[in-house]
Amino acid sequence: MIKNLSLAITLFFTSTSVFTSTAVSAVDSLITHQSQYSPKVTADRFESIIRNKGFTVFARIDHQKNAEGVELSLPATEVIMFGNPKIGTQLMQCNQQVAIDLPQKVLITEDAHNKVWLSYNNPQYLKQRHDIKGCDAVLDKISNVLESLSKAATTSSK
Repeated sequence: MIKNLSLAITLFFTSTSVFTSTAVSAVDSLITHQSQYSPKVTADRFESIIRNKGFTVFARIDHQKNAEGVELSLPATEVIMFGNPKIGTQLMQCNQQVAIDLPQKVLITEDAHNKVWLSYNNPQYLKQRHDIKGCDAVLDKISNVLESLSKAATTSSK
């Protein structure tokens, strides 16, 4: 009896998941750039660049430091939350639900091979995720700005 119940539960959840699965996105959700700098320098450069461009920095979260505070280890992992209400508001006017993904964030990480990466949400993924319509110009502007800021923070300007 218990074996049959266990089998029935397994079959129920297996068959249910077939009906509730979602299609895989055709758009990559993250855009990632390799940095020529250490994690701290990359994060400092990014923060300095966005402040100089007039963006608001809402938070800078050092997950590695927080992990150390509870006696756990984590490779360099830092998130910078930032934004520009003039642009973010325009995006929210197209679909208010996008606010769950705002303000913008960048993630700076160091992998097991000591390579440093800067990643951010692909605005085209946000468009798809929130079914944003009629905001292509704003999304293009956000894409271009994020790309420019990321390259400036991760590469030297020789």
